[in-house]
Amino acid sequence: MKKFALLLLAGLSLSLPLHGATLPSGFTEQLVASGLSSPTAMAIAPDGRIFVCLQGGSLRVIKNGALLPTPFMTLTVNSTGERGLLGIAFDPDFATNQYLYVYYTNPSPLRNRISRFTANGDVVLAGSEVMLVELDALSASNHNGGAIHFGPDGKLYAAVGDNAVSSNSQSVNTRHGKMLRYNTNGTIPEDNPLSIPGIVGTPTGVNRAIWAAGLRNPFTFAFQPGSTRMFINDVGQSTWEEINDGIVGSNYGWPNCEGACGTPNPNFRDPILQYGRGSGTSTGCTVIGAAFYNPATNNFPNFYIGKYFYADYCSGWIRAYDPANGTSSLFATGLSFAVDLKVDKDGSFYYLERGNTGRLFRVTFNSTVAVQSAVSRKIHGAAGPFDIAQTGAAAIESRSGGATGDYTLVVSLTAAGALTVDGAPQAQVVSGTGTIGSNGVSNGGAVTVNGSTITIPLTNVANAQNLNVTLNSVNDGTTTRSFTIPFRVLIADTNNSAAVTAADVSQVKSASGQAADSTNFRLDINASGGVNATDVAIAKTFSGTALPPGRETERTAR
Repeated sequence: MKKFALLLLAGLSLSLPLHGATLPSGFTEQLVASGLSSPTAMAIAPDGRIFVCLQGGSLRVIKNGALLPTPFMTLTVNSTGERGLLGIAFDPDFATNQYLYVYYTNPSPLRNRISRFTANGDVVLAGSEVMLVELDALSASNHNGGAIHFGPDGKLYAAVGDNAVSSNSQSVNTRHGKMLRYNTNGTIPEDNPLSIPGIVGTPTGVNRAIWAAGLRNPFTFAFQPGSTRMFINDVGQSTWEEINDGIVGSNYGWPNCEGACGTPNPNFRDPILQYGRGSGTSTGCTVIGAAFYNPATNNFPNFYIGKYFYADYCSGWIRAYDPANGTSSLFATGLSFAVDLKVDKDGSFYYLERGNTGRLFRVTFNSTVAVQSAVSRKIHGAAGPFDIAQTGAAAIESRSGGATGDYTLVVSLTAAGALTVDGAPQAQVVSGTGTIGSNGVSNGGAVTVNGSTITIPLTNVANAQNLNVTLNSVNDGTTTRSFTIPFRVLIADTNNSAAVTAADVSQVKSASGQAADSTNFRLDINASGGVNATDVAIAKTFSGTALPPGRETERTAR
């Protein structure tokens, strides 16, 4: 692979964009870290820290959004050409044992190896290296591969390049040009394949680690969370970049075929996707990646769920491949030599680029759903903790609802399409005193939706309190969100001051005799349809009550 060598051209990075990628509407990116000298790979730890491999041997840690000044560790490596610190993976039991694994080029003997280290907080535990696998001798400085990941079976998988000797890929007597599979202690699983289609012989000894063959330089690969699916990105020579379906015992055909074989060969498995050379938004020179979008919490629109993100190092784009129908769509352009992609469990998407001194970006989606102030006699809607944009007046308002303790919460949204509320339950009172549903069942259903307006009936609501009502899985056909509505209840607070005072009583008296409308509905305290002596009496009764302190900030969406 030629990717690292490209940056050796004098002054090349000076003309590269400094702003990051161009993304679809609704997506934004944040620069997480810069000054990452020649990054090669990254991994997200179970605790949320991001570990970044630098080709020169340093392993850097990004914690709570900041690059820590002290490297986790610095290995002595041979970083000539495409060699160096190339891959990292966390043990499935990392939370307990603190084990992590790295793939790097040892200077002497000159071989790539996989070692296990033990973390001690944000640095390595001194003297903890355990060399698990020492790969075959190197002659070329390129085609090292380097990605390592744990599969759903708990085994450690490693992608190894052909050492620039193409015949290696069609031999079971070397681990070059292969996908390898190991136990966590570096031993070889007994159920690894005993043969590879189209290759004479049976793997023996250290070569029993061979899991699949026929690869040129599989620099990156990824497993789909929640499944056994693996996709392998294999860098081509001069014609095609490949994405291959990772299946045990497969032969992907290199060097007999680059891309799909012109003449079908039953021994070879063709790529599921290939693209040619060029500088457009669907061509390039080096396929990298990789990440399936299947996080524990979805942040992107539903369209992207289950998609496979991959990128091209030279052309600077990211695309999303749909395994269900084999189509690919453009996601981002303008990247500066991307080398790795990752999806965090919170739905954030990260890309690591080698240009501009090495940078890491975080991509998130900002919902197009916007909360509008509703015109309602009882209560207005509000947005929750997902940064849904608010327009119009303040979304949180005290309401002077009737003394019966029954309220109607109306949430009005701008949305791409008609809304549905698909959660089970659709809505629930998560703090405060109140019941959802006319059937009196707490946390029950009874939510109704009309276009972009959601209505939630609340009963048994105590006065002078702050409730929080959660709507679960609100979907507008493009985006799904769950959010919490802070609901302030204070009977007779006609001026929305968070306290009932003489001013409220005076307002009600002044309006006595008026029919209730959209301008004075707060003064119709008992919701009878008009302001009268009964409302004045209620205001006097509750004069002197107030909301709990510290709630004024809830008048804006949060």
